[in-house]
Amino acid sequence: MKQDVFQAIADPTGRAILVLIAAQALTPNAWADEFDITCQAVSKHIKILNDCELLEQEKK
Repeated sequence: MKQDVFQAIADPTGRAILVLIAAQALTPNAWADEFDITCQAVSKHIKILNDCELLEQEKK
């Protein structure tokens, strides 16, 4: 299901993750430490941003 891009970027944490991902690639665990939230919460934000096609995930 495609998410609404405006709802995705309305969330301050999602917006901050998007901005910081543009600067450096980190794991969800590292993002959780950066934002002092759970890894599951980071994964949720990343999934929403990915569903909106604002991110493209790449496994290395």
